Parts: sequence; structure tokens; C-alpha cells
Amino acid sequence: MNVLVIGNGGREHAIVAALAKSPKVDKIYCMKGNAGIAELAELVDVDYCDLKAVGDWVDAHKDVRYTVIAPDDPLALGLADELESRGHRVFGPNKRAAVIEASKAFAKELMKKYHIPTARYETFSDYEAALAYVEKGPFPVVLKADGLALGKGVLICEDEKAAKDGLKQIMLDKAFGAAGNKVVVEEFLTGKEFSPGEEVSVLAFTDGETIVPMIASCDHKRAYDGDKGLNTGGMGTFTPCPFYDKETADEVMQKIMLPTVAAMNAEGRPFKGVLYFGLMRTKEGMKVVEYNSRFGDPETQVVLPMLKTDLMEIFEAVTDGRLKEVKIEWEEGACVCVVLASGGYPLHYEKGKEITVGELDEGVMLYHAGTKRENGVLKTNGGRVLNVCAKGRTVEEARAKAYANVAKIRFDGMHYRTDIGIKYNK
Repeated sequence: MNVLVIGNGGREHAIVAALAKSPKVDKIYCMKGNAGIAELAELVDVDYCDLKAVGDWVDAHKDVRYTVIAPDDPLALGLADELESRGHRVFGPNKRAAVIEASKAFAKELMKKYHIPTARYETFSDYEAALAYVEKGPFPVVLKADGLALGKGVLICEDEKAAKDGLKQIMLDKAFGAAGNKVVVEEFLTGKEFSPGEEVSVLAFTDGETIVPMIASCDHKRAYDGDKGLNTGGMGTFTPCPFYDKETADEVMQKIMLPTVAAMNAEGRPFKGVLYFGLMRTKEGMKVVEYNSRFGDPETQVVLPMLKTDLMEIFEAVTDGRLKEVKIEWEEGACVCVVLASGGYPLHYEKGKEITVGELDEGVMLYHAGTKRENGVLKTNGGRVLNVCAKGRTVEEARAKAYANVAKIRFDGMHYRTDIGIKYNK
């Protein structure tokens, strides 16, 4: 069949690359794609947040038999509903289910109602009330813009001044736009030994009844080495997670994953697609930091290269409600992804810088995130530009290979963390 993939980043490049291996897939279209995706798919220049325009395009292209919606924005707007209402087959949750990511307040209230372990919190739409609440402490405290903010709407505030500044930034200055009309004020979770908690991302396929977790990975959100600087969409990731053993995975399945699927069904919001669990190991056990309603970025870039099962087969099983019939298998070993970003990211950065890429080692995957071609020249076109991914028998081996190939890539202002894969593996 011919397939349309919605999105234009490194996550979408990884999805397209996995689908290109499937014997079920003939041709791939990508809306809007990037320079790397263009080597595997035909790019479609349509605004994927314009639901009618996307629906009209799919209607007009009778050869497209399946659409994969990867980013959060079109899911939250209801693109899956739009396409399904026109009779098209889709991978991705509908609008009512995608709210689990689109509203932090909804997600926290769901967890409270159904006793799913998470940090204590309060939600505010009034700035003065939020201010009075944070003044009481304790600190650190976590502030989350309620809506979608490209993974950047979370502030960890070490003291009262930082918390007050953060509330002003989110609720008054609208640093994250309408996403900050409401804010969640959350306790700062600590780890098993009362140190900062150990975080892990676990993506899971679900058809609304069966849920099948993928291999766990560890993201690096902060902009600079040592987890310093502002939160970003993610500066790199690795799999496997050293502390996510079978006992922990069983705990998460019984206390978090199955209850979440059941809770969404009980609320009349059955979830079909990829449900992302951002988790933290604390002294009280595993807790949910956040939910996403789609593949994570850059987690996808290390998870999908390890998938042995045909991705298209899994997608169709989810759509058809027969996920329990599919045996999903994974490669042994490790994978590491290093994100190459534009100078100044996640704040202000310039686009249009020429990129040079040397000859990469065999087996190294270069996923494009923010790139374009102008007159045959590869140039930067976003904050996160390229993802260098490598596999190995161990995280250390994969990490060494990834960084050896990072050294073969250049563009003006190129910025990356040098410590991806060290966390929890020391």
C-alpha cells in the first residue's frame, strides 16, 4: 500500500525509514517532511494543522491507503477524527484521547481519579492564586504550562524567586502562548536515595485494550552537559535504560500502563496509537511525570532501529483492534542518539546555515530534523537539525560510535551535548 506520514522532524524520519523496510509498503508520502525524508518519500507541501486541507489531499490521492499522524499538534486538533470521518485508515488517537497530552491538567486529574502514581499538584488559571500557592514552598517546585509547548513548557524552579519568575513567564508574559493560560504546580520528585529522580521514557503501542510497551529509553532534556540550561525538545537519548529491569517493568504495567488504558476507556476516551509514559523512579516507586499521545522525539530514533517486527504490521493491528495477535520483537544491544542543534536553541537561532556531512560509518543512522535543500545544498532549517544514531553491543560502544560520527558533521553554530549515554551508565 501507499502510506502518508504526517510530520517533519527526526522522529518522522525514523518512522519513514522503518516503514520503508516493510514489504507491505510501496510508496511513502510525507507532509511536510525535510531534506532527509525526501530521500525516502515524496514530500507534500500542505499545512498538516489545516485539517480540511489534509483531508482534501488524502481524498484526492486514492492511492494513499493509510495515514500515520506523528506530531502532537494535529492529533490535539483532531486530524485523526477528520480523516476517519472521510473513511480513511489512520494511526493515531482521536481528539478526545489526545487530550491526555494536550492538557496537563486533564492528565493530572485522570491520574488522581484513578489512583495512578504521580507527583502531588495543584492547577491554576488565576495568576495571583498560583503566586500565593508557590510562596508557601517547598522548593524545588515544578511549573508546567497546561497546553502543548513543543516539550519546553516545564520549568524546574529551585527557589521562591525562580518560581515567581516562572509563573510570570508562563501566565503573564505568555512565553508558551495559550498553553500557559492554565498552569500545573507540581512537587519536585526525588529519587530512591533522595537525589533527583531517575527518569525513563517508555513508549507503548495500544489498540485501546491490549498495551505492548517498547524498549525503554532515557532522554536528555536540558540544553547543556550535566543537565544544565533550559529544557529543550530533547538533546539525545539512549536505550536500554540500566535501571528499568523486569521487576520495574512489571510494576509499571500493573500500576500505571493497564490502569491508564482502563481509565481512558472509563472516561469514554479509548486510546489507539502510541501512548508515551514519562516515568521517574522515586523512593515511593515508579511515578508518571507526563503522558504523550504519540511517539517521543528523540526516543523514537533509538527505539525503532531496534525493532525487528514489521512496523506497518503493528500499525494496522492497532487500527484494527487486534494488537494481541502480533508478536513484537526487539534486537539485543544498545542504541544512542546525539542531537545536533542550532546555536542558541532552544531560544533564538538562525536558519540557513550550510551543512557538510563526511562519510559516515556503516550502520550509522543520520536522521534529519530541521533541514532543507536549496539549489542542491543541505542547510539548517530548525532548532534541532540532525540526529546521529548508532547501535552497539553496549551503550558505551554505541555512544563511542555515535560521537565518532558527530565529528564528521559541520555547520556554523552547531551545538550538541557531549555526555549523552553517560547518565545512569557510570
